[in-house]
Amino acid sequence: MEKKKKGVQMPHTYIIIFCVILFAALLTVFIPLGKFETREISYMQNGVEKTRTVLDPDSFEYVLDENGNKVTKVAPLFGTEDFGGQGILNYVFEGMTVGDKWGSAVGIVAFILVIGGAFGIVLRTGAIESGIMRVISITNGHDIILIPIMTTLFSLGGAVFGMGEETIPFVMILVPMFIAMGYDSIVALMSCYVATQIGFGTSWQNPFSLAVAQGVAGIPVMSGSWFRIPMWIIYTIITIIYITRYAQKIKKNPKLSVAYNSDEYYRKEFAKKGSEDLPFTLGHKLVLLTIAACMVWTVWGVVAKGYYIPEIASQFFVMGLVSGIIGVVFHLNDMRVNDIATSFEKGAAELLGAAMCVGMAQGIIIILGGTDPTKGTVLNTILHGISEAMQGFPPVISAWLMYVFQTVLNFFVVSGSGQAALTMPIMAPLSDLVGVERQVAVVAFQLGDAFTNFIVPTSGVLLGALAAAKLDWGLWAKYQIKFQALLFALSSVTVILSVLIGLT
Repeated sequence: MEKKKKGVQMPHTYIIIFCVILFAALLTVFIPLGKFETREISYMQNGVEKTRTVLDPDSFEYVLDENGNKVTKVAPLFGTEDFGGQGILNYVFEGMTVGDKWGSAVGIVAFILVIGGAFGIVLRTGAIESGIMRVISITNGHDIILIPIMTTLFSLGGAVFGMGEETIPFVMILVPMFIAMGYDSIVALMSCYVATQIGFGTSWQNPFSLAVAQGVAGIPVMSGSWFRIPMWIIYTIITIIYITRYAQKIKKNPKLSVAYNSDEYYRKEFAKKGSEDLPFTLGHKLVLLTIAACMVWTVWGVVAKGYYIPEIASQFFVMGLVSGIIGVVFHLNDMRVNDIATSFEKGAAELLGAAMCVGMAQGIIIILGGTDPTKGTVLNTILHGISEAMQGFPPVISAWLMYVFQTVLNFFVVSGSGQAALTMPIMAPLSDLVGVERQVAVVAFQLGDAFTNFIVPTSGVLLGALAAAKLDWGLWAKYQIKFQALLFALSSVTVILSVLIGLT
């Protein structure tokens, strides 16, 4: 009898997060609590004065008891009033209820569910499948050209207006399209979500992270573009080449894809529909026109009006509702009024797992005490300890360590603006002490903050995109690790180069 080889099973995202929760709890046993004072800083962005509350790096002090000893507060199994009502085994519920509609857990969870529901309605109309078949017939074997076009556009979106959450709806469209063309869901995710983060990290004007980081660091906002624009071009070109080479390999042999089994759902659907002459009626065209109009509306809202999670979610809900009405009026896929509700429910249910992961990931920060610099937390002590450890090295090494630090911290604080407000008040004066320009510290922050966004299981947007692609995080990480290594090497070179040329 032939023996089956037992492969190593990748742990589920829930398991990974739980293990990190336990590690964070272990840190609370040994690391004492620390806190900072805060101050208000002002900076100009697009001619408008903005203010932000940041920590004062020189104000760090340990929390002491009545005898003057450093205080540690071990995370309890269940929340008590001494631990803010939050404990190790409360992390799921407490994590999901953190924040408000503008971000953190609550806002992103609601956003993911609404987006899933809206596209559940769109997919029920059958317009996406009909449109994909039409695109395939138009490209006529030259579909590889879509990869550089899509990658460039999404990278530009990340660079210009910090595109991130907005990519989840695009994933729902591009994944089945690329699979139908003979590629896989990874090609779609790379050309879409990953491309936005490439642009996000190499941006010269990103308002959500770069502008905040430069404002906090006390250097002109949007400065250094002469260095960053070529950086964006180079990184985008490298990403296009990487994706294209991979796509060509997968098209020759689809079984080489780590997503081959999870993509089976789409392949079966298109194999079944491929033998049929899919109609492309006026109703289908109107649904696709509705999607296109929503995309334009969203981009306009983000750029011109500063729309964020609540507004974008509402925009896509309108898109889903209008698409459902069109589907009922034109009897697309025999749709009836009740199908609008049931397809919304089904679409939201498919992204429920990703939404729950967002809350679970927030539990990590809860165990470490939260991100409030004025409260005694383990995270504050870690930030202070790392900044102290970076001193005494040559400028090149110190700058590289700043990049490594930002990369690791992004596992815990995935918000670009949040990480900027938390770390730049420390990194900016630290750069002065070690002989590194503050602009270099911002570059280290940019690259460290963005590129791990498409592999850390604590990123709500990543988990939403993976859920939309029906791809498990473990499989994605197995593919992504090589690209992460490439980006780490490139980013290290970039940071070192910025020190050597004296970027200001």
